Amino acid sequence: MPEHIQIYFASVVFLITYAIIVSEKIHRAVIALVGAALIAVTKILSPEEAVHAIDFNTIGLLVGMMIIVGITRQTGVFEYLAIKAAKSSKGEPLKIMAALSLVTAVLSAFLDNVTTVLLIVPVTFAIAQKLRISPIPILIAEILSSNIGGTATLIGDPPNIMIGSATHLGFMDFIVNLTPIIIVVYVVTLTLLRLIYRTQLVADPERQQKIMELNENDELKDMQLLRKCLVVLGLTIFGFAMHQYVHLESSVIALTGASLLLLVSREDPEHALHAVEWPVIFFFIGLFVLVGSLEKVGVIEAIAKASLEITGGVMIPTAMLILWLSGIASAFVDNIPFVATMIPLIKDMGQLMGVTDPNALNLFWWSLSLGACLGGNGTIIGASANVVVIGMAEKRGMHITFMNYFKVAFPLMLVSLILSSVYMVLWHIYPEMITIAVTLLFGILVAVAFMPINKALEKSAVRHRARQSV
Repeated sequence: MPEHIQIYFASVVFLITYAIIVSEKIHRAVIALVGAALIAVTKILSPEEAVHAIDFNTIGLLVGMMIIVGITRQTGVFEYLAIKAAKSSKGEPLKIMAALSLVTAVLSAFLDNVTTVLLIVPVTFAIAQKLRISPIPILIAEILSSNIGGTATLIGDPPNIMIGSATHLGFMDFIVNLTPIIIVVYVVTLTLLRLIYRTQLVADPERQQKIMELNENDELKDMQLLRKCLVVLGLTIFGFAMHQYVHLESSVIALTGASLLLLVSREDPEHALHAVEWPVIFFFIGLFVLVGSLEKVGVIEAIAKASLEITGGVMIPTAMLILWLSGIASAFVDNIPFVATMIPLIKDMGQLMGVTDPNALNLFWWSLSLGACLGGNGTIIGASANVVVIGMAEKRGMHITFMNYFKVAFPLMLVSLILSSVYMVLWHIYPEMITIAVTLLFGILVAVAFMPINKALEKSAVRHRARQSV
């Protein structure tokens, strides 16, 4: 096939595949593999080049963590944490929303977002039923928290896994550089949610007492397995924290942890491997091949040149373009294929700008991570966790429409992007550690400053409940 025909063919296959992924007419794993097969059959990529295009570090990290989480979830520890959080809130709905959101955000930083919401949402329905309140405000808070929390670490969200693998940025790099702004985004988002839903989340004292009667210990099913899981999970996270210093890939750490847990738990390997979301794995494989074809024929480089013409090749405007383009695009399309396309694009941008120091490009990588992960909050189709929660609600007869979610979540997503923009500008202008320390301090001050606001919201809810009882 002539070179110019290859360019058009690879571009058309990619765009058609992307369009079908967005439309959800065909399962995204199936269409990604079909697209990859077309690339291989037409010899745009040879079999060796296709295999080389697949990022096996990303694949290994996903498989390893899915196995660890799949075994750990059998112990009931996640349901235990959710009920414990609800009881710590004394059964007050606004506090329960805050507590469950915090648990969701923290778990999402270390587990897959979809797994986290699958574990927390059923408990949310049970608690809302006992309080006789609508679970929808709490569900929306959990969706937003899962995507916000997942942004904070290397393993929290697939886009971060892909970025870390492509750039060799380590677990601690993500924690140090992204967690401070994520704390600020989380505190501001949750406070605004409490303000929005202050009159809807109201329950009678008798109903609140029913929450206090729940026994979280009943959720713990296998204490011996739980101890083994916690030890292995702790060792795995410690391995992530150290992997860049001992020069081991994150996938090696995850797969080693999964292998160790399989060994000590004596779990049936066939049963454990059911926890791996194989459609997701093969979706990634097909996607990497498709993006590899665009990279080979020069499409990625052409887009990079066009983007730099818009920004003039200046660092800050280019970073803002990446952040906002990623944020808005990820609200409407799957952020995984978007990030897979952006990674080689940003690498080409660095070369075209003459940036030889890899650390200088970190401004672009953090902008991509914040935009892609936080942008997923914008609509109900913006991230996999959103779609899963909406589906679980519909099965229980609670329909959350696109617009009902959009009018709450999209403005909050824009607020998070504005905060991220300010952070990235300061991060570039001033020495990074100063900006990180100041941002973290600001997050703590914001949390303290919002305490009187939260108390006022709770008093408002009490007054609203009193008026209803009259």
